Amino acid sequence: MDSRQGRHLQYKRYPISIKTITLPDMKRLEKMLGKFFKVILFIIATIIWSLFVYLIDGEWLYFAPLIAGDILFWETISWQFWKKKKKKPKKKKKGELRSWFDAILFAVIAATILRTFLIEAYTIPTSSMEKSMLVGDFLFVSKVAYGPRVPMTPIAFPLVHHTMPIIGGKSYSESINIPYHRMKGLGDIKRNDCVVFNWPAESLGRPIDKKENYVKRCVGMPGDILELKNSDLFINEAPQEEFDGMKRQWHYDVSTKGAGLNPKILLEKYDITEGGYGRNRNEYNLTLTDPNRDALRNFPNVTRVEKRVEKEGIYADYIFPHDKNYKWNVDNFGPITIPKSGSTIEISTNNLSIYREIIERYENNKLEIIDGEIYINDKLTTNYTFIMDYYWMMGDNRHNSADSRFWGFVPENHIVGKALFVWMSWDKNAKGLNKIRWNRLFRSVK
Repeated sequence: MDSRQGRHLQYKRYPISIKTITLPDMKRLEKMLGKFFKVILFIIATIIWSLFVYLIDGEWLYFAPLIAGDILFWETISWQFWKKKKKKPKKKKKGELRSWFDAILFAVIAATILRTFLIEAYTIPTSSMEKSMLVGDFLFVSKVAYGPRVPMTPIAFPLVHHTMPIIGGKSYSESINIPYHRMKGLGDIKRNDCVVFNWPAESLGRPIDKKENYVKRCVGMPGDILELKNSDLFINEAPQEEFDGMKRQWHYDVSTKGAGLNPKILLEKYDITEGGYGRNRNEYNLTLTDPNRDALRNFPNVTRVEKRVEKEGIYADYIFPHDKNYKWNVDNFGPITIPKSGSTIEISTNNLSIYREIIERYENNKLEIIDGEIYINDKLTTNYTFIMDYYWMMGDNRHNSADSRFWGFVPENHIVGKALFVWMSWDKNAKGLNKIRWNRLFRSVK
């Protein structure tokens, strides 16, 4: 056997198969590599863009890569809808299940971004703002009015607040917590705005952004001196004035003679919805606005219309700061200064009950009282400088509102947004089409 034959046998014994790469294969490989490099470039560009946005403090520009990614890859929105689409080779149609999944996924992502950063729907469950806002009103609340908060508990079931529907239990995970940060908004909170906020006094241990949502009127701003005198509110020694859209109410004792009051007239003509009989059929406990109070006083059979007011100096243990040294009640309260970021106060064991929640819970300090002296973060101190701004919230239905008089200040990191307008209003006590309060649809909140 010669050497050539040996080589021939060797090749037969160990055959090598080489597949010819065709032109379509090359094109597919080129397309795959092109898409890969496109993704890598997109990621690098997103990182560079994010650093640029951080340096210029332009937080809203963080959303730009989402739009760019949709144009380049996902194509969920036709961003150039005005242009005629070029005919493309027919692609294999997605299965119906896949199409539904993609549509639902996009809708959930879009709705989550919308409600987190732009606008969210809420409903009014209680009468604390009655007449200004009604039970059954459905509100749109602007997150951009004061700037949206970055979610503090980002891992959560989408479109749910704090409890899972049907099955119950927490709808969020606290494995990741992001410190409080508010993006730039259209403006700041103004006195008498109707504000949605997380209830600061909640004791269930939920994260701030998962606490219950409340809506009240912001009557006190950071740095204001607030006082209630015989149920009348004074801010910086000036009385609060009612304006169009704000309808304050109080409880009144009403006495009559003869046949008494016609409940149909009270409801249909004067929209008096709260209250009823007192000790007998000629005595009533009614919740009245100032115009309704004046109207009832002109009734020929009404002998007395008197506001029910707690006396000055009577201590109510359910009223903030829950301290016998401050003999305050729902109608006589203060004066009290609302804390402002950067302002410094003197603190002692006498006034600590007013500021203890702020120092310990809202601003996360260690506070101890040792031998009658105050230690903050293990240091003896006689003063404190506030980190955040605080607000004072009250309901327009003054004698039927659990508000700052009961639990104190609202920190800025609890602010959710501004109530914009009522898009639907539902009267559960009415029938048929009358359940819809047609005159309240798309009415702005004032």
